[in-house]
Amino acid sequence: MTTPAPASGRPADRPAAALAEPAERVGRGWTAALSLANGAIWVGWYGPLQILLAAQAKDLAPGSGLSKETLLAWVTGAGAGVSLVANPLFGALSDRTTGRWGRRTPWTATGAAGGALSLLLLAGARGPRTMALGWCLVQLTLNAAFAAVTAAVPDRVPRLQRGAVGGWLGAAQILGVVGGTGLATASGGIGAGYAACAGCTALGVVPYLLRPADLRLAEADRPPWSWRGFLAGFRLDLRRHPDLGWAWLTRFLINLSNALVLLYLLYYLRDRLHRPDPEQGVLVLTAVNGLTLLATVVAGGVLSDRIGRRKPFVVCSGVVMAAATAALAARATWPAAVAAAAVLGVGFGVFTSVDFALMTDVLPTALDRGRDLGLINIANALPQVAAPALAAPVVTHLGGYRGLYLTAAVIALAGAVLVGRIKGVD
Repeated sequence: MTTPAPASGRPADRPAAALAEPAERVGRGWTAALSLANGAIWVGWYGPLQILLAAQAKDLAPGSGLSKETLLAWVTGAGAGVSLVANPLFGALSDRTTGRWGRRTPWTATGAAGGALSLLLLAGARGPRTMALGWCLVQLTLNAAFAAVTAAVPDRVPRLQRGAVGGWLGAAQILGVVGGTGLATASGGIGAGYAACAGCTALGVVPYLLRPADLRLAEADRPPWSWRGFLAGFRLDLRRHPDLGWAWLTRFLINLSNALVLLYLLYYLRDRLHRPDPEQGVLVLTAVNGLTLLATVVAGGVLSDRIGRRKPFVVCSGVVMAAATAALAARATWPAAVAAAAVLGVGFGVFTSVDFALMTDVLPTALDRGRDLGLINIANALPQVAAPALAAPVVTHLGGYRGLYLTAAVIALAGAVLVGRIKGVD
């Protein structure tokens, strides 16, 4: 029987441990280093997404024949397409990586370094094509690092510690979004903003890379290579692994509901609440939502670990989010919007940490953890593409913003209900 390697020492000397179910709890240092690496990756994404790409599109649009809005939509859309493919692809490649530095660490290192270089390349873009190419490279490389970071959790963390670790990763994600936005804003220019985000991304993964070597996959445990077998692995076999499909659908629906709420928030404040300064209102609501989310993301995961259950937390978070979203539809007042933002943060904070632990609990095999998590992570990115396509006809033809938020509430409730179809997790 294979004994799992401890979180300290040099597990690279025991390659069979890479496919064992972890039993030794990871320490605070390992969790902090992994969380810092995760936050650094999100800095590299959200500094551009929140500030820099829009500013760059404004500068490059006049000579391109496109409006700044159209140029930004094309660039971010191309990057989203790359992200949907890159995450499961690099997760699968890391699953099959052998060598002295383990399965995940090489991809974390090369992905973060490549992401930093791609951000610097993007800073020098002189036209729409080079801007799109640069952003696609950022998405490609940072997804390689992100796939490796998330797959490290089921590799190293025992089941009843994954809620807490997932909570810290979620907190790091939130701080990375805020930090990236702050760096891009405070740097004083597009080039300086990209350089600041690149430096933070590269340096933020260093403490994790300096930890003891990752778990090493033995050559004998790696399946024979074939393109046909490799590509076939990206098709979810829902007959053999129905829990994976239900977990994916649950995550997709809850994230879609959240995306629908946020997508038209500016227009909701301007056209339905008639706020005199809707941009300032969005900032206030975002801050309130972020504070309550940050307050609950770790606590929810820790409590889930202590109780030893996941599904009740996901159900409750979906119901809470649905109630807050329905309140936005029912009461079009500023105090109601502030209260709804706070409650949404509570629900989504608990969901973020506990759902991540739930996802790792339903992974079918240790050999394909990275690939399967990459497929599940599509449920995070796809709602950003699906939400605008769904929201526009609802707002235009099915009741305006009241209809939109009622739709979002129904979707969140559906996610809460469907989590009950997962049978392999208590």
